[in-house]
Amino acid sequence: MRLLILGGSWFLGRTIAMDAFARGWDVTAFSRGKSGLPPAGVSHVVGDRRSDTDLRRLAASGPWDAVIDTSAYEPTDVARTTEALNGRVEQYVLVSTVSVYQDWPTTAVNESSPLWHTRSTFTEQSPELADMSIGKRYGTLKAGCEIAVTSSSKRSLIVRPGVILGPGEYIGRALKLIERAARGGQWLLPSPPEQPIQPLDVRDVSSFLLDAIQTRRDGAFNLVAPVGHATFGDLIDICLDLTGRRAQPVWVDAEWLAKQDVRQWTEIPLWRTAEGTWRVDGQLAAAAGLQPRPLSDMLEDFKVALDRDGLIDHPRQRQLGMAPEKEAELLAKWFAADASGARKRQA
Repeated sequence: MRLLILGGSWFLGRTIAMDAFARGWDVTAFSRGKSGLPPAGVSHVVGDRRSDTDLRRLAASGPWDAVIDTSAYEPTDVARTTEALNGRVEQYVLVSTVSVYQDWPTTAVNESSPLWHTRSTFTEQSPELADMSIGKRYGTLKAGCEIAVTSSSKRSLIVRPGVILGPGEYIGRALKLIERAARGGQWLLPSPPEQPIQPLDVRDVSSFLLDAIQTRRDGAFNLVAPVGHATFGDLIDICLDLTGRRAQPVWVDAEWLAKQDVRQWTEIPLWRTAEGTWRVDGQLAAAAGLQPRPLSDMLEDFKVALDRDGLIDHPRQRQLGMAPEKEAELLAKWFAADASGARKRQA
């Protein structure tokens, strides 16, 4: 198999490149080289997907059985890329997101749920996007990327991951949870700990994509762990185990936390009160061979890789986690409210 990866220098793209090379595939990565280099053994074509000259030079180094686009964001970029690679790749594989669904994270979604209204000519500067929330704008752009692929590629595979964790994860979700567990003391957390979560290991995403290419699978698939695979309490327990159990979880009412202006998804990573956050239907991918590994393996291997290789610096890391002073203030407020409620019940 001959594979082209748009990206390939970090996290998902790098994992795919290493896995494909290990399978004996001929792998080419196309990137600007600003985020590092692809793994050893992978051919590297340096260029910018927004440069027609660079894309023509890339196309000349083909053909490939498939291209995996891990870096798509603006539909116009994808449309330009599909045009340049027309006749040079047999299948276009796009890594999209569950954010393309209008109803996510408010309610449960599956592959037939409605997507955001969009078009393949959108850019981030399009005036129609100016007044949208960050989440809606991101979903609208990604949905436009999907249209750009399906409207111009003879064969396409669209995958819509939820949260991807595992070795090399750089956004900082696992990092901030592990760091908070290591700090010790009383740890403010949203109840209930039994809340299901659906993160997927980057290596399982890679395996699914490569297997799908090899078996010539088309269509669209949500890539999530099944509901019931793990809970938020499991996530916290694993972080405690990895850090010597120095912290003491304090599970407080999630709605109370939301009323205290705690930023969901960031100040407490992977926490949202919206009912559909962790109710993404992944049955199609499971039937097609997706096999999520245990959450404990995912986090343990992340920490091993972190200790060995260090962390890729990324600005989104600075948006995650709660200041210790704010957490202490909220804990005091919660205990005071809890004590007051107990006194009222006794009276």
